[in-house]
Amino acid sequence: MYNQFNGRYDFTFIGNTLNVQPNFGNDPCLLLTSSTASLNLLSGNTIESAYLYWAGSGTGDLNVKLNGIDITAQRSFSAIQNINNNPFFSAFADVTTIVQNVGNGTITLSDLDVTPFFGPTMYCNNGTNFAGWAIVVVYSNPAFPLNQINVYDGLETLSSPNPPFEVDQLIINLGNLNVLDNSGAKLGFVAWEGDANIQEAETLLINGNPLSDIWNPVNNAFNGTDNILGTNQLYNMDLDIYNIQNYIAVGNTSATVEMTTAQDFVLINTIVTKLNSQLPDATVTVNSIEQTCDSRVVALNYTVSNLNATNPLPPGTPISFYIDGVLIAYDETTLPIAVGDSVNFYLSMVIPDTIPLDFTITIVVDDTGNGTGIVAELNENNNTAQTLISLWLSPTFNPLENLVSCNERFTQGTFDFSSYADSVKTNPDDTVRFFETNDDAVNDVNPILNTTNFVANTTPKEIFIRVSNDNCFAITSFLLTTRNCPPTVYNYVSANGDFYNNTFTIDGLRDIFLNFKLEIYNRWGRLIWTGDQSKENWDGYVKEGFGSKNATDGTYFYLLFLNDVDYPEPLKGYLYLNH
Repeated sequence: MYNQFNGRYDFTFIGNTLNVQPNFGNDPCLLLTSSTASLNLLSGNTIESAYLYWAGSGTGDLNVKLNGIDITAQRSFSAIQNINNNPFFSAFADVTTIVQNVGNGTITLSDLDVTPFFGPTMYCNNGTNFAGWAIVVVYSNPAFPLNQINVYDGLETLSSPNPPFEVDQLIINLGNLNVLDNSGAKLGFVAWEGDANIQEAETLLINGNPLSDIWNPVNNAFNGTDNILGTNQLYNMDLDIYNIQNYIAVGNTSATVEMTTAQDFVLINTIVTKLNSQLPDATVTVNSIEQTCDSRVVALNYTVSNLNATNPLPPGTPISFYIDGVLIAYDETTLPIAVGDSVNFYLSMVIPDTIPLDFTITIVVDDTGNGTGIVAELNENNNTAQTLISLWLSPTFNPLENLVSCNERFTQGTFDFSSYADSVKTNPDDTVRFFETNDDAVNDVNPILNTTNFVANTTPKEIFIRVSNDNCFAITSFLLTTRNCPPTVYNYVSANGDFYNNTFTIDGLRDIFLNFKLEIYNRWGRLIWTGDQSKENWDGYVKEGFGSKNATDGTYFYLLFLNDVDYPEPLKGYLYLNH
């Protein structure tokens, strides 16, 4: 079977021979290279598909023209006559667009030339020289009943091995039927090389019943006729369509087509059947997958369709879900699915722990969970869909140490944690962003942009890190803390009023060590000045009595009591005073 159409369809044939007369007799062994035929569909019929078949003696001419348009065979078939081993061919092309553009009108096939294959005695002497063409036209009409059109093709020979005493037989079994109405059932075939004057046990049967009409005697089914147009001048080819409604019964689930011959050499190229077979055709597709991080719960959004069908899909149609051949979930349709319709489903399932993180899930509609179905369908081989699933896992991360910086003032500090963007990752493909709050990290908003000189106004401060992969993220954090670093002493004082180094300056003292005490001694160990938060920096004056005077230039020594738990001992040093 090449193709199947289910719906409001019917079919017909058009075509013509390239032989100028029947074989034998006064046959001049002359073949034309072109011929014409006309398509005449009734109003309201719409061309859906058109398949061109051309055939002849020899190994094949696979390039022809249809209404002047170059056609190259998309498929080809070959056969050998069993008596003299002569080769024959048939070719196929989908010409739907061309025929749709022509519509009702004349179609010409040209440039079909098989005479180069003829030898002196190969074909003409035994009456097997032929060439011809046919188009199978499938058309639709909303007024038609629901039918099933089956198109079978190939190139089968009917040829008695010992004519006229032995009968050759060709049988085609049609299955998956559900005939609800036999009205309008028909069978058609495209055959080559049938001769009107040879009629030995040449029959066409459906379910054991011989088919015939006024153009086709019961014992001469292949006789160069076209019973669609009503002509017997289709030399060496047959285009015949039979009404078989009397031979198909309501309730039939199969049918058998049988062809026989005891003498005539016949090539069967195409068989087309139309049956009012009303069955559903369930298919399934996966729309989307829902899952959450670090969970083995997976939800599938999927669709069950009944598109190429002639009957609704019944409720209760089973749907099974497999991983590696093991049933893991089950579902059913709840309402009938009409012809041409689809229904979306949602199913949540828990993936067993024995299943790896990456797996393929197989969905089978009309499967009870053991590989068997309960619904007869037009096509039992299109019920499956597969999809690859990878369970989502949150990224792992390395623990990070807290960062310590110097207290700049009132627990403020400046930090560089840019290197943590790499050191926190266990997978180099993960992405890392820093945040000041956990909520920002979870929502991935307001990231910290400057990680090399980040100022924490107060410490300790927690910094949150969002480590992300394609689907999941993890949050970790570290602390920013400050410590009171030793102050910086500038030990040169030039108390000359030039605004440079006029006082004894110590950076990182007053804002950090609020309870400091500073003592300055001269070289003989005499205390000449004390300072704390309440006093300005020493400007080179020493207190004497009720006044003060400039201290002499030279070296002085200081003791700086920070009164801080980290610095139990005073800082000691010297300074140089120069006026």
